[in-house]
Amino acid sequence: MSFETFPLDARVRAGIQSAGYSEPTPIQLQSIPPILAGRDLLGIAQTGTGKTAAFMLPILQRLLANPGRGVRALILAPTRELAEQIHQATRVYGKRTGVRSVAIYGGVGKKPQVDALHRGADIVVACPGRLLDLAGERAIDLSKVEVLVLDEADRMCDMGFLPDIRRILKLLPVRRQTLFFSATMPDEIRGLADTILHDPLTVQIGVSAPPKSISHALYPVSSGLKKDLLLAMLQRRAGGRALIFTRTKHRARSLAKDLGKVGYRVEALQGNMTQNRRQAAIDGFRGNTYDILVATDVASRGIDVAGIAHVINYDMPDTADAYTHRVGRTGRVDKTGEALTLSQPEDEPIVRQIERVLGQTIERRRLAEFNYGGFNPESRPNGGNGHSPSSARRASNGNGHRPSAARPSASHPSVSRPSVSRPNPSNPSRNRPGRSRPPRR
Repeated sequence: MSFETFPLDARVRAGIQSAGYSEPTPIQLQSIPPILAGRDLLGIAQTGTGKTAAFMLPILQRLLANPGRGVRALILAPTRELAEQIHQATRVYGKRTGVRSVAIYGGVGKKPQVDALHRGADIVVACPGRLLDLAGERAIDLSKVEVLVLDEADRMCDMGFLPDIRRILKLLPVRRQTLFFSATMPDEIRGLADTILHDPLTVQIGVSAPPKSISHALYPVSSGLKKDLLLAMLQRRAGGRALIFTRTKHRARSLAKDLGKVGYRVEALQGNMTQNRRQAAIDGFRGNTYDILVATDVASRGIDVAGIAHVINYDMPDTADAYTHRVGRTGRVDKTGEALTLSQPEDEPIVRQIERVLGQTIERRRLAEFNYGGFNPESRPNGGNGHSPSSARRASNGNGHRPSAARPSASHPSVSRPSVSRPNPSNPSRNRPGRSRPPRR
C-alpha cells in the first residue's frame, strides 16, 4: 500500500516524496485515517517506526483543508532534541504547503522564538517549561489550538512534566483533537489519557519492545574492567557509528575524553551542555565528524541518526523501558542493528526485566583474548547476589555461540576488525587529546 491511499493534498504528497517515503509504516497506516477523520488517538509503537509522520501528515492536511489564523496545532515533546527533530520533519513534510512551524524550548534565547511567533506560526513544537514561560509573558496565544499532540508521553511523566501538562491544558480550548504517541504506555499515562482523550481509538503496533531488527548481547564484566573491555570491543567492532550510553553526565564527559585521548573521533552529549553545543554534537555525529557519541539518556528519545550500527550500554539502564528507548536508536525502520550491554552481577534483576520484554534470553558473550582477571563472565548470578555455578550458562567464547534466541551478528566484536580511526604511533600530532576538528561551514 502507498501513501496514495490517503486523501492528502498534492502539496502534502510532495512533502512525503521529499522525505523519501514510498510506503506507510504500520503505525502510519493505522493512525492516519482516524486522525484525518478527527478522532482522538492513543498510538503505541516501537521507537523508529514513523510516529512523527503518523500525526504530522494529517495535521498538515487539516490546516490546508480549513485555513485559519493563529497557532492551530501544538506538539509537546519532553526534550529539546525531540522538539527540534519534529520541527525539522514538519518543515520537510510541509515544504510546499506554506504552513509555518516554530520550535520552542529552553537552553537558548527567547527572543528569536518570540520573533518567530510574532511573524506567524500555524504549528508550535514545544517543551512544556519554555512554553509556559512564553504563555506567562503573553508571547503566545493558545486559544485557537485545534490539535494537541503529546509525543513520548511516558517520558513526559518520567521527567516530572505532568503538572506542567495540566497547566498547559487549561490554556487550550476544551473542544480539540488530542493525540498521544509513545513507544511505551505505563499506567499513569493511561490514567492521564483517560481524563483528556474523548472516545479515543487505541492503535498499538506490536508490543512495547525493541524492533526485531535489533540483536542483543550482554558482556558480563567487573566494574574495574569496564573501560578496558569497552576499548577492546571498539577495537574489534566493524564499521558504522556507535552510540554509547552512560548513567551520569560526569561519566559521559570523562569517557568521551578518554576515548578521544586514544584517537577516536568522539563527542559527549549530556544535559549540562548548552543547546547549541548539544545540537552541534548531534550534527557532528550525523555528519560523520564523529564516529562515536557518548550520551546520557537525554539522547535516548527522538535522536534519529542514520547508520547507527551499535548501541552500547556502558551502564545498565534503570528500567526495561529505558533500555527500549536507548537501543531504539539502531535498527530503525527495518534496518539491522546491534545492542551491546556491559553488565555486572548486581544488574541481574533489570536484565531479567529486559528479557521478559524481549521474550527471550539475552546472549551472554565472552570477548576472546580479553584478560578478565579473576572475574568469570560465563557464570550467571542468582538474583544478583552472587554466582551460581550449577546454573551458569555458557557464553560465547569466540569459537561458537551457545544456543540463544538472540541472533548472532556479523559485527560480533570478538571476531570483527576495527575500521574507525585510532592512534597513529608514527605521527604523535594526530594523537593529541580532544575531539576531531568540526567541519568548516
